[in-house]
Amino acid sequence: MKKTCEINDDGKPNCAQIENLEKILSEMPSEEEMQKNADIIKALADPTRLKIVYLLSKSNELCVCEIMAALDKPQPTVSHHLNLLKNAGLLKWRKEGVWTHYRLSKMKILDSIDELLITRQ
Repeated sequence: MKKTCEINDDGKPNCAQIENLEKILSEMPSEEEMQKNADIIKALADPTRLKIVYLLSKSNELCVCEIMAALDKPQPTVSHHLNLLKNAGLLKWRKEGVWTHYRLSKMKILDSIDELLITRQ
């Protein structure tokens, strides 16, 4: 089996390892892109918010009143979670009278949602 780490006398990786690392680092997203990805992951790292995304993935659009009813949660709680999802860029919304209607901002989210929210049997 090939060694994966070969340290030189100066305590640094060898030239081939450094070249490989430089290639990987050159392909790495920018700090800004990484922060945006981290914000999305943080926004999804909550069961209530995952439920909201799941509900919206199965509907074209839902009124906040429908989300409240589906989750059996009060308006302030649902609004808090919706704001976090909006701030992460996951939702679009429109006002209709006193109610706000939400939908997923990118349909690509749907490509992963079923795999992400697999129901274990």
